[in-house]
Amino acid sequence: MEPKIRPRHPEKVNKPINPIKKKPSWIRSKITNSKEFFLTKTIVNQNNLVTVCQEANCPNITECWSKRHATFLIMGDTCTRACAFCDVITGKPKSLDPFEPYKIANAVNKLNLKHTVITSVDRDDLNDGGANHFYEVIIETKKLNPLTTIEVLTPDFLRKGDSYKKVVEAAPDVFNHNIETVPSLYRQVRPGSRYFASLELLKNVKMINKNIFTKSGIMVGLGENKYEILEVMEDLRSANVDFLTIGQYLQPSEKHHPLDRYYKLEEFDELKSIAESKGFLLVSSSPLTRSSYHADEDFAVLKKNRINQANAQSIS
Repeated sequence: MEPKIRPRHPEKVNKPINPIKKKPSWIRSKITNSKEFFLTKTIVNQNNLVTVCQEANCPNITECWSKRHATFLIMGDTCTRACAFCDVITGKPKSLDPFEPYKIANAVNKLNLKHTVITSVDRDDLNDGGANHFYEVIIETKKLNPLTTIEVLTPDFLRKGDSYKKVVEAAPDVFNHNIETVPSLYRQVRPGSRYFASLELLKNVKMINKNIFTKSGIMVGLGENKYEILEVMEDLRSANVDFLTIGQYLQPSEKHHPLDRYYKLEEFDELKSIAESKGFLLVSSSPLTRSSYHADEDFAVLKKNRINQANAQSIS
């Protein structure tokens, strides 16, 4: 008798089937199997690392890995939340790997990264939500790669008190936490999280260290309307968020949250213009925009835009 295979998303087994809509012509991933792609894959595998590129089934993986860009997923491959949009495995995670900070630092060094992105699964099972582990990964990466800038994409550390401050203490160059969707959809799309708790996290990070760039992202096509998106923009600017990403929701399976619709290219352009008018230092808005897509190029633009803004304010 063959052993029973555990489903990737046990909480979705009894969910209704939501047929996946065919992608329009303007949503096409770049397939680039270059030498750099296989080099990145080899380094990730040799160090027994997990990447969100693989676990979340990112559509940009071949393009990014061909540029030696990989977003490292720390604290395991299993998440304690059950977000309706996400393809990362859910369930009971394993213990933390105490050697992971050194493995990440070593991989960043071998890939010769100028800018690296480090994210994680949610770890509600840990007293600090994994904040101290984030701290150790950032510190070790800095030690071995002093010229590399570091961007973190963190969970919300919900009900973990001030644990997030440990991550801020490590002083990453960019602190990203995605708001993901509009408040009215949180119960269906992000049931384990709280909209205003995420806003408060972003606001507090900026209050503690104004030099850290703060960043957040939202998906469209989940069932929101334009006015709700604009309200999220306002909320993020009130929290002094510097960088906003807007991307198309792509339904991972028939058991995930149903796709409402595909946004057209001109709609992404319009949202970008509106967001820029609200004062974000940088806005990335396109169908395939993801949190860490073109993160290194965007970081360079962020720094430039901050300098230009400071110069303009000094003149006025």
